[in-house]
Amino acid sequence: MAKGNKKSTSESEFLLFNVFYEDGAQTSNRKVARSELSGFSEDDEDIIRRSIEEQDAKIAAMSGKPRGPIKSILPVDRR
Repeated sequence: MAKGNKKSTSESEFLLFNVFYEDGAQTSNRKVARSELSGFSEDDEDIIRRSIEEQDAKIAAMSGKPRGPIKSILPVDRR
């Protein structure tokens, strides 16, 4: 039987973002749950930033290496 071209569950449940920090560091493909967002409004920018900052805080707590402030967040182009 042939496989369909359905998106995987994980792709449809999350949006991916590239995060750039003020110190020049960057991280790619950071996930934010689609269910947290209302649609791409200005409020979503704050929600996305808070979600990524919370992820950074958890990572820093486990690694002992805190991240610097976020400079910008850009959606990943999923072509």
